[in-house]
Amino acid sequence: MLDWTDRYCRYFLRLISQHSLLYTEMITTGALLHGDTNHHLSYDEAEHPVALQLGGSDPRALAACAKIAAQFGYDEINLNCGCPSDRVQKGRFGACLMKEPALVAQCIAAMKDAVDIPVTLKHRIGVDNQTSHAQLEDFVGINKEAGCAAFIVHARNALLQGLSPKDNRTIPPLIYNSVYRLKNSFPDSEFIINGGINNIEQITSHLQQVDGVMLGREAYHNPYLLAEMDILFFAHTEPAKTRLEILENFLPFAECALASGAQLHHLSRHILGLFHGQPGARKFRRLISEKAHQNNAGIEVLVEGLDMMSNYCTDRPEAEPTS
Repeated sequence: MLDWTDRYCRYFLRLISQHSLLYTEMITTGALLHGDTNHHLSYDEAEHPVALQLGGSDPRALAACAKIAAQFGYDEINLNCGCPSDRVQKGRFGACLMKEPALVAQCIAAMKDAVDIPVTLKHRIGVDNQTSHAQLEDFVGINKEAGCAAFIVHARNALLQGLSPKDNRTIPPLIYNSVYRLKNSFPDSEFIINGGINNIEQITSHLQQVDGVMLGREAYHNPYLLAEMDILFFAHTEPAKTRLEILENFLPFAECALASGAQLHHLSRHILGLFHGQPGARKFRRLISEKAHQNNAGIEVLVEGLDMMSNYCTDRPEAEPTS
């Protein structure tokens, strides 16, 4: 989710779900230690619970970044061992680290020693020709011993040569059973499954086998899917906000961000999927996309979108509260 789940996106998603754990985009250790740390790590308090996802392979640098993140108040530190992009490989982090489980364990242990908040891993079920489940269990086992609090597993191999990051999200087959087997082998560890999950039925099915489900691009393109999560999985008893209420609640935040120097399209790009599948959704996307990039575009563009969609949509999710 690099360049996707920035602070504007996360604030918007928190308006939809109060309880889902939100993750930052991957931020490299170099960016934090040698760049504008405050820019990379600042967030709104409303985002909690929120986890920082780090990219790196130097245990000392990762430990230093984990300390900084803890000081900023993040709820979790996550090490990315799943991203297959060429740029990430050149930096010796992301999915290629699965080929060096001992180094990953050193990284986990260094961060675990540096902070009191959970340290977790995001990884694939294998890399390139590493298709042995025994190798996958070895990777998990050594990092469990190093102190990894949870494993977020994208249930595909990552093919580092010949496939683009986009193709790596679709071409390698999904093998959910590999994640289920990990949970059976390490029953006292937490496993969160990821990859190709796009509806409530799938989520419910996976939760019969593992501890949690991570949504990536589906939550971005169809964010109102999260509106059902609090009711179904977190025993939240208040009715979910309608799409119109969510957009209306986003306006004051957007106004403050614009006053602080943000450009409207930096915020509006994250809300394009709010009315996914609803009457008027295409008109909404077109209006926001065309007008948000205009010079001096302001909050009036979002207000116009809200007014337009008020003629179409007043729905709430159909899920009933759980006891």
